[in-house]
Amino acid sequence: MSKKSRNNITERIIYGVIILIGIAMIYPLIWMFFASFKSNEEIFGSLNLLPNSFNWSAYSDGWKSAGGVTYTRFFLNTFILVLPTTLFTVASSALVAYGFARFEFPGKRLLFAVLIATLMLPNAVIIIPRYTIFRSLGALDSYWPFYLTAIFACYPFFTYMLIQFLRGLPKDLDESAYIDGCGTFKTFTSILLPLLKPSLFSAGLFQFLWTYNDYFNSLIYINTVTKYTVSLALRLSLDAETVVQWNKVMAMACVAVLPVVVLFFCCQRYFVDGIATTGLKG
Repeated sequence: MSKKSRNNITERIIYGVIILIGIAMIYPLIWMFFASFKSNEEIFGSLNLLPNSFNWSAYSDGWKSAGGVTYTRFFLNTFILVLPTTLFTVASSALVAYGFARFEFPGKRLLFAVLIATLMLPNAVIIIPRYTIFRSLGALDSYWPFYLTAIFACYPFFTYMLIQFLRGLPKDLDESAYIDGCGTFKTFTSILLPLLKPSLFSAGLFQFLWTYNDYFNSLIYINTVTKYTVSLALRLSLDAETVVQWNKVMAMACVAVLPVVVLFFCCQRYFVDGIATTGLKG
């Protein structure tokens, strides 16, 4: 057997293993989709992947939700929460990262150490102090706890990621901009920000996914049903009926996960580029 034939066989084996792993990873999504067409008896009493019949009524019935609030309202609430939070996070993290990466100021090392230390804090530790602060500000039962946290760059992971990327960019770019008459902010917006695009896409995608899927913080800060996000609405579907109609829950779960899947596949190239470049420049 020639070397070329062995390489072809090895390549096919590798692709076969990758395909099998991929199928195993997306199988829960496939099962969830087909379960949306099944009755409770089929879901719990049969091991068949395919349903006996395809009835789309679970999607129309599930969309109506409970309490007179439809998933149209829940999705609108979700995007009102997620989109500004994502934009504020990217903007504030980029500004803070620029300060740490390009300037020298008293206490810089200490503040950077504090930034790194906050990466170690679990959300359960800081949720009570944050709740107390937002209660004092009268920001509960609104989306302001999410907005304010993003505006003040309270997500150290993204700040640290952007700092590492900025440190890999040569400072000659800044000096050339200063010679041409640019100030510090103009240098950041016109020279460095375009080069930060892959890393900014990664930070934005991460924050969008995390905020979109966030159940715990939404449950803590939001109390009114008309302000619920999709993650809370899915839980509401379980509590609204004595006997849970799981096909409707699965149908709405499929609809809820669809924007995330589409976003990831559309932005996959930027996501991979951002992670790769940040890792290389770290």
